[in-house]
Amino acid sequence: METSRHRAGLRLALLAFTQLIVALDYNIVYVALPDVGRALGFTAQSVQWVVSAYAVGLGGLLLFGGRAVDRLGARRMFTLGLALYGLASLAGGLAADPGVLIGARAVQGVGGALLTPATLALIFTGFPEGPERNRAMGAWGMAGSAGLAAGSLLGGVLTNYLGWEWVFFVNVPLALGAALAGRRLLSADPPRRAGRSPFDVPGALLATAGSAFLVLGLASGPEAGWASLRGAGALVAGAALLALLLVVEWRTPDPLVPLRLLRNRGLATTMVVIAVFQATLGGGYYVLTTYLQPVLGYSALQAGLAFLPLTLVCMGAALKAAPMMLGRWGFRTTLCVGMLGAGVGIGALVAGFSAHGTFWALLPGSVIWGFFGGVAFVAVFVAAGSGVAPAEQGVASGLATTAKEIGGAMGLAAFVAVANAGLPANPAPARLLDGLHAAGWAAAAVTVAGGLVALILKRPSAPAPQDTTTVETLEGIGS
Repeated sequence: METSRHRAGLRLALLAFTQLIVALDYNIVYVALPDVGRALGFTAQSVQWVVSAYAVGLGGLLLFGGRAVDRLGARRMFTLGLALYGLASLAGGLAADPGVLIGARAVQGVGGALLTPATLALIFTGFPEGPERNRAMGAWGMAGSAGLAAGSLLGGVLTNYLGWEWVFFVNVPLALGAALAGRRLLSADPPRRAGRSPFDVPGALLATAGSAFLVLGLASGPEAGWASLRGAGALVAGAALLALLLVVEWRTPDPLVPLRLLRNRGLATTMVVIAVFQATLGGGYYVLTTYLQPVLGYSALQAGLAFLPLTLVCMGAALKAAPMMLGRWGFRTTLCVGMLGAGVGIGALVAGFSAHGTFWALLPGSVIWGFFGGVAFVAVFVAAGSGVAPAEQGVASGLATTAKEIGGAMGLAAFVAVANAGLPANPAPARLLDGLHAAGWAAAAVTVAGGLVALILKRPSAPAPQDTTTVETLEGIGS
């Protein structure tokens, strides 16, 4: 039994470490954006493609990746996703022009599209719904917050002393090492069932193209113009392809996206809330990074250090507060409180922005946003997998994460547009500050609205009795 508990702990540690890698890359890139833009010749608007190209690859293939997890096996997709992630990071660090870097980031997104649903499916199938899963998700969420904290600091250190290339190189040994560990620690995938219907290729192509066009249009709007072919044209094409996907899936015996999942009120509501959460997270990070560097003149290292209170508080909230609140209140109330509190935190942070502001003026908002954001991050993924059959956890995770990425692309595009509305190419810090205030207050209001949407979720039923063996393992990790 002791060996079994130890191995379960190692598996969860590996899955949490994988989330740390993904989160590390998210924040490490934000801190390096100004240096990347100067080195490779991006414009102020086009540099967001370093973030958005990843979102296009990830958002376009998440539904495919989720179904591939269910059909081909979570361990196989976990390993393949990490390998793609590591190799694409190597290519990104070696990039000498914007096109190569954008392509590498898109491939990195493809790796993430396989990796994210695989990791979540391994957690949801490995830990029963209730306190055990809450604790496992708390460890996973804490690792994500740790990645954000490490990313902000490590991104500043690497960019400052070794160059922006190293924000990509650092992922290579981490991702490939985790892939090798997964082959040893994760249980082999079950054999594929004989006589199963063929993979839904038309659905996979439509879902990939529709989601990719939608994210492409959202990311292109601020730079190319919302009425342009890349802006409105891509959005219309994406919406039409996704509408056609629904028709195809309705007629397919074994669809890529079972439509009954979309009729699940809990999953559908969670998809809306997670889209809002990621939209305001990405928008908030953009606003804060822009305030710290172009307005206050912080270096990449100083900006990374300024992010630490937010992300460290988020770590503690995800690991300790979120499981406790989920066990006491359930995911409906916990998610609502987390989103409302995160909105208040963003508002408090923006209230501290001034032309000659200090780090201490940002601290109250950072702490509030970090605490409630950590709680909401765990609660929203617990809600996404609640009540979903084990054989469909991959596609449920894919749906939730697709909503997350599309929401993130929408948020970044919207808040970049708000922050830069009416500004010249190189605005003075005082004028830029006005736009950042507008974008920040908008992000706070949208986050509060997302908290109110969470009230649509059903109240969960009483949890089943827990397996003390698993709980003891998770408590050991948490401590």
